[in-house]
Amino acid sequence: MNHIAHIENDFTAKFGIPRQSGLVPELKSRIVFEPEYRVAEAVRGLSDYNYIWLIWEFSESVRKNSDTAGKTWSPTVRPPRLGGNTHMGVFATRSPFRPNPIGLSSVRLDSVEFHPTFGPVLHISGADLMNGTPIYDIKPYLPYADCHPDASGGFTDRAKPRFLQVVCSEDFLHRLPEESRDAFFGILRQDPRPSYQSDPERVYGFSYAGCEVKFVVQDTVLTVTEISRTEKEPSPPTAPSAT
Repeated sequence: MNHIAHIENDFTAKFGIPRQSGLVPELKSRIVFEPEYRVAEAVRGLSDYNYIWLIWEFSESVRKNSDTAGKTWSPTVRPPRLGGNTHMGVFATRSPFRPNPIGLSSVRLDSVEFHPTFGPVLHISGADLMNGTPIYDIKPYLPYADCHPDASGGFTDRAKPRFLQVVCSEDFLHRLPEESRDAFFGILRQDPRPSYQSDPERVYGFSYAGCEVKFVVQDTVLTVTEISRTEKEPSPPTAPSAT
């Protein structure tokens, strides 16, 4: 299969990325097509939809294959939602460690931009992908076929997420780009820590919007202890960048 596009956003590392699409609707991203697929006709009619499906590659979780052992995979994984200590069948989870490293996300389509150099560029909200993640395909979300409000959620119905209160000083907050602040709070409220870690003394850190963010969590309160600009700012450029 060929990569048809890649995503551009504020995440340069995996830590902190929402565990599912749609959990932080304030997160903005762009989909930039690879040169071969920068064809306006290919997205004709797409702007009539509010949501789209992204089929993409877990490019940072691809297992290295041994020349002698062939492909390796595990039939069970330990979902973070269950604390990281309970084994579930890989096909009953959305773990990135799968026989084929393919991800599926439903995201909101905000607009379709026609760029003079980069062709059609899709502006989306709520993605759970890292900056640069390759995309295999894009399909429209169809409410009559894709929406099942009475569906069972399996083990996720028994492990409801908790939301944290986020405390961040104005001095720290002003170091973030203004357009990234709402999503910043949404990310932290979801508690980006591994579910099996609860040390109130531990300082966690992740890269976001050209900054290095550090925080601690005690009970249900997350306190930001530092936000510093990185030397190389990875925040998205005004126009999409070619690859």
